[in-house]
Amino acid sequence: MTVYEGARIHMIESQLRPNKVTDERVIAAFAQIRREAFVPARLRGVAYVDEDLPLGGGRYLMQPMVAARLLQAAMVMPRDTALVVGAGVGYEAALLAQLARSVVALEEDAELARIGRSALVDHRIGSVSYIEEAARLGYRQRAPYDVILFAGAVASVPAEIGSQLGESGRMVVVLRQRPGVGRASLITQAGGVLAQRVIFDAATPLLPGFVAKPAFVF
Repeated sequence: MTVYEGARIHMIESQLRPNKVTDERVIAAFAQIRREAFVPARLRGVAYVDEDLPLGGGRYLMQPMVAARLLQAAMVMPRDTALVVGAGVGYEAALLAQLARSVVALEEDAELARIGRSALVDHRIGSVSYIEEAARLGYRQRAPYDVILFAGAVASVPAEIGSQLGESGRMVVVLRQRPGVGRASLITQAGGVLAQRVIFDAATPLLPGFVAKPAFVF
C-alpha cells in the first residue's frame, strides 16, 4: 500500500464515515479517485487533510467531508447528467463521473482546468467535459441537468443557473449570504419551482465572482 492509498483510506474512515456519509456508492467513488492527482505538486503531501486546500487566486479544493455530504444529498443516479459550477481542478467532477452518466465541469481558470484535464486522463475518465467559460452563467447548451453541484460556496444562486436545473433535479451548494459559517443546502426543482432545505453547516470558502447579490436569494 502506498502512502497515498493509506491516506485515502484514512480519509474515508476518519472524515467521511464518522460525519454521516453512509451512501456506499459515494464512499466507493472517494475510494476510486486519487485526490493527490487533482492538486498542484506542492499540495500532494496534504491532499487528504480535513480542510479546504488553497489552490491560489482565491480558489480552494473543498474539504472532503463537505463534498461527500453534498454528493450524498444529491442522490445521483447512473443515468443523470450533472453540472459542476466552478469545477476548479476537477476532483468533484471526477467523483460525480463515478455516479452519473455525464458531467460538465465549468471552469474559467485555464490553469486549474489544465490540472483537472490531466488528472481525468490519468484516471481514464471520459465522461467529463471541461468547459472554460464564465461560471455565473452556467452552461445552457447541455441543460437541463439532473444534478448541479457548486464546488465552492456562493452568496446565492444566480437565476440563470437555477433555470438550468431540470424537473425533479437536485442542486447542492454551500450558501454564505452573510459573514461566518455557510449552510450546505439541497435545492430541488418541481413544476418550475425551486425549494431549499438546509443540510448542515460548512465553512467552505466563497467562489470568486459569486459574492455579489444575484437575481434571487433563498
